[in-house]
Amino acid sequence: MGNKKLRIGFIGTGSIAHDHMRAYLRRMEKYNDIEIVAGCDIIPGKADDFFREFSVDNVRTYVSHEDMLDAETLDGVSVCTYNRQHAAPTIAALKHGVNVIVEKPFAVTLEECVEMMRAEKESGKILSIGFQPRFDRNMQQIKKIVDAGELGRVYYIQTGGGRRRGIPAYNGTFLKDETAGVGALGDIGCYSLDMVLNAVGYPTPLTVTGFKGAYFGKDPQTYIPRRKNPEYLARIFTVDDFAGGLIRLEGGIILDFRISWAMNMDTPGDTLILGTKAGLRIPSTNCWNGSVGGPMTVYWECAGQSVETVLPILKDSPADGDLWDRKIGSFVTAIREGGPAPVPSSQIIKNQAIIDGIVRSAELGREVEIHIPEI
Repeated sequence: MGNKKLRIGFIGTGSIAHDHMRAYLRRMEKYNDIEIVAGCDIIPGKADDFFREFSVDNVRTYVSHEDMLDAETLDGVSVCTYNRQHAAPTIAALKHGVNVIVEKPFAVTLEECVEMMRAEKESGKILSIGFQPRFDRNMQQIKKIVDAGELGRVYYIQTGGGRRRGIPAYNGTFLKDETAGVGALGDIGCYSLDMVLNAVGYPTPLTVTGFKGAYFGKDPQTYIPRRKNPEYLARIFTVDDFAGGLIRLEGGIILDFRISWAMNMDTPGDTLILGTKAGLRIPSTNCWNGSVGGPMTVYWECAGQSVETVLPILKDSPADGDLWDRKIGSFVTAIREGGPAPVPSSQIIKNQAIIDGIVRSAELGREVEIHIPEI
């Protein structure tokens, strides 16, 4: 694309859009190869306030993403809406020939993701999903260990994460089914699934026995003293704060998964990847959001002796910026170089299929099969 500055727009200017904006601004300061030209939000005046907060001038704002896409010539857009509005603006942007990075989770249902991918295929544009933990060196180390064959054939994975008290209240959109669709399962559960599925090559999920519940979100005491209006937050809470499932993956791998926004425990357990040659333990954290909680350990046999090898935490280079810099930077680079998507939809649709399967299984009270349509 030569020296042309990429023209970037925002669809949705809520809390997560602030992280996108900070990363774009650092990119502009370092490379001066992008410009923020437009943004929209369904709440009148919100987009104006957003750009004013960051002192970004000469930006045109809209209430409708369709109006913005019709009026603007954009190279890329960040879709930062609530979960149930990921699909429509993403599809619209792709149909307008605009590359998209959409926040996690991919969407709410498998059907939505399929439609998004069909729009991606028809447009020939990039659709990347916002999984910034992918760019952490320790996360990448997990995949390197598996890819190198150090664990042998992986046959069982235990993964998940939790927060003792960590329901993301914000303005309430995370807590309502009408806006979020899924709670902890989609918010931080998708990160936990991606950590292990990416490591083992994203095998296709076959069946799911899932469960979900709301054990803390409806209690105002959960939000005291950290949140304002706890009675309101508890009243509107209509998503899951705990979920999990037992998933059969192709290749004979069993995935044992659980996730929680709130619980009377410090962690639901470390992540374990068991293989025929060795096992890998990945420590959990007290407030899980897609990170490694400490040095990982490989358990293996050497000359008939049981041996443990501790892998020190890898430090990121300050020159590379933080995970958000790498997430947004990789999207910008993919546009400039013509792809591929840094976090491709072809992988994350399997992540979403598991989430969708857990929801269906929990509602039906039985195991369900997973079928991902041809795109």
